[in-house]
Amino acid sequence: MASRLLSNTLQTLQTRAGLSKQLSRPLATAVAKQGFATRTTVLPNGFTIATEENPSAGAATVGVWVEAGSRLETPQTHGVANFLERATVQSKNASLEKLGGVSTSATTQEQTFFATTTLGSKVSESVEILGDALQNSQFDDAVLEKARASVLKQQDAVSNNEGMTLIEHLYATAFQGEALGRPVAGYKETIESLTAKDLSAFQNENYVARRMVLVGAGDVDHDALVRDAEKMFGGLETGAEAAYEKPSFTGSEIRYRDDALPRAHIAYAVEGAPYLSVDYFNLSVMQKIIGSWDRTLSGANNLTSRLSAVVSKNHLADSFVSFNKGYKDTGLFGTYFVSQNRTQLDDFIHFLQKEWNRLSTTVTPSEVEIAKQQLAASLLLKMDSTGAVAQDIGSQVLASGKRLSPAELKDTINKISVKDIHATGSKYIWDQELAGAGLGPVEAMTDYTRTRGNMAYNRY
Repeated sequence: MASRLLSNTLQTLQTRAGLSKQLSRPLATAVAKQGFATRTTVLPNGFTIATEENPSAGAATVGVWVEAGSRLETPQTHGVANFLERATVQSKNASLEKLGGVSTSATTQEQTFFATTTLGSKVSESVEILGDALQNSQFDDAVLEKARASVLKQQDAVSNNEGMTLIEHLYATAFQGEALGRPVAGYKETIESLTAKDLSAFQNENYVARRMVLVGAGDVDHDALVRDAEKMFGGLETGAEAAYEKPSFTGSEIRYRDDALPRAHIAYAVEGAPYLSVDYFNLSVMQKIIGSWDRTLSGANNLTSRLSAVVSKNHLADSFVSFNKGYKDTGLFGTYFVSQNRTQLDDFIHFLQKEWNRLSTTVTPSEVEIAKQQLAASLLLKMDSTGAVAQDIGSQVLASGKRLSPAELKDTINKISVKDIHATGSKYIWDQELAGAGLGPVEAMTDYTRTRGNMAYNRY
């Protein structure tokens, strides 16, 4: 459950649909080369079209990614981005069903996306429906109430899941008083008070050309998609770029003790690096060094992570997973673990911090090389469907204006050295502020002052 909960960013609602994996074909260049390339075109109003063409995929995913997430909300309208996404889909549900295929949408802290996976012959129709949905949706009372019920149900699902609740607590204590610290789905009180006027106001301000990317992956034609975009989005207002104020990270801890729960859920994190930055990739390698572990997995005792070996040998947890989340101007690097061994929570935390501190001191070249290979493989192998490729394109283009090719990605990772890991560990982990969250039977959870003190040991 832990690994599903904290998968690296924005793929949890993406469809897999059993589509064929990508096959190589020659590109239309003077010298024939194998592989796929991401092409981008920007319309005069700032609207971007980005595609990866693969006619052999047998299907196409087309979607619009919008830089409009919960970080752009006010405290009074918190949850409006997610509410707007649900209401938009609800208003065009009939058209989406007639289209066939699979439709998905999701809202995160910084982005919202709407996508459809269909046959390549229906790409233009998909763009037309998406364009109409994002610009002409009518939020009447029926649509509004169905969307509101959907969001409230989403909130209930989170509150009934200890792991998801814990992560919300972690964000709340790490980014206190900041939009990044509030749940994407909002709070019940704000959702119940939001009106159609609030949704339209957020849409008009944030669903502008400069903050939107039309993505196509699989059996699509870039030039044809550009023509479709000109027709449906060419008249969209350019708008202003999204403005973010870097959130403050607060060293702190929150505990919700409930001895009736069978297992303790605990997470610790430090402030991480912005998405796609040099340090973000260094931290991603460090994430692989710490690793993840689940006692139910076959071969769990033979993982390369040193922490996995200690935890397995001493039965310190049921599972743990390291995570590295990146945003426009900050991030969150940490570890989440679940344990029914409620008397040895302190032991797990001790060994976790010992491994964290080792990242800046004694981590070995062989560990770094293994982690680099694991990272490259995990990033590239997850591109197993047109939906996953579209998600990757949309997220990266919104964040940086371009998408790293597989060769660029591998080159970036291969350049990381032991010296880089030591430097990044010293910058982000060694003697840095720490945020912690605990839920369940957490009596044996280490006292926060001691945990903070253990962020640094004597080096000599």
